[in-house]
Amino acid sequence: MKKRIMAVFDVEPCYADRLAEAANQREKVPFTVIAFTNMDKLTEFSMENQVEILLVDEKSRQAASQVRANQVVILSEGEALGGEGELPGVYKYQSADAIIREVMACYCTRTAEPASSQVGSKSILIGVYSPINRCLKTSFSLVLGQVLAKDQQVLYLSLEDCSGLSKIMGQSGPGDFSDVLYYYSRGGLSWARLKSLVYSWDRLDYIMPVRYPEDLCQVTAGEMADLLVKLAGKRIYEVIVVDLGQFGKKAAEVLEVCDGVYMPVRQDLVSAAKVEEFEAYAAASGHGGVLDKIRKLKLPYRSSADNQRNYLEQLMWGELGDYVRQMLKGKPAWREG
Repeated sequence: MKKRIMAVFDVEPCYADRLAEAANQREKVPFTVIAFTNMDKLTEFSMENQVEILLVDEKSRQAASQVRANQVVILSEGEALGGEGELPGVYKYQSADAIIREVMACYCTRTAEPASSQVGSKSILIGVYSPINRCLKTSFSLVLGQVLAKDQQVLYLSLEDCSGLSKIMGQSGPGDFSDVLYYYSRGGLSWARLKSLVYSWDRLDYIMPVRYPEDLCQVTAGEMADLLVKLAGKRIYEVIVVDLGQFGKKAAEVLEVCDGVYMPVRQDLVSAAKVEEFEAYAAASGHGGVLDKIRKLKLPYRSSADNQRNYLEQLMWGELGDYVRQMLKGKPAWREG
């Protein structure tokens, strides 16, 4: 599918060029971003090409009235915009990722879902689950997603109720997985809304986990499985890594929709008993098929990453990162059988 066009016009030429360059470096941005410094050329371009979104600085908003664009968003230098009758606006002096995220939030309120870029295909769903606590499941999930993201477009989702991810990533914002659940429940989970919630760690995209644990409690296993299938069907990403957290025995139904499952395990008696109990439940509850998808992993527990400032880098280039890279050189769990 050909990318839609986002035009950027600013009286500061360097600003427009840098924003366009930064946005175009993000492969997952669903637009080709083009910078303009001459209003006449922008107007002429819009007459011959469909401009989906125009980002324009406040000082040039009147001059841009002749530009043909489906959506206009103002690059604001301070005061919030978007009152009644006002064009939506975003604060211009923030990261390119934050600007694109806010622009997508404005855009998604008025656009229809585009056709899938690869008809008949879907994202690969990789589940990571273990009935055992403190088994490096989340650390493994993040490293797995980042390693895969070097060659593919990957989204990481955490279904944990208290994940600590905002602290680890040093990110916080108004959008998170609670919004995904809300849009899903209202039948309004569009590609644009999803993109407006996405953050990035290097090449790996992720959505912040739920704000309130109760949001997950209100979702049935069947609904969560259906949501993941719908996300995979949008084919925005090639791979979606799902960290199921402590989803309890409900995990069996969710894992059934995954193409492959990694299960970190430990060798002590209690841990083995927990795994055995989960397997027995899955078989007895009619979800025995998931057992064939599971690959159990004994992760390297000596890989410690204690420095919060460099925690993610320590994971990637420490013993756990080496383990994941070596594992993926073999036969991935989602291609077995």
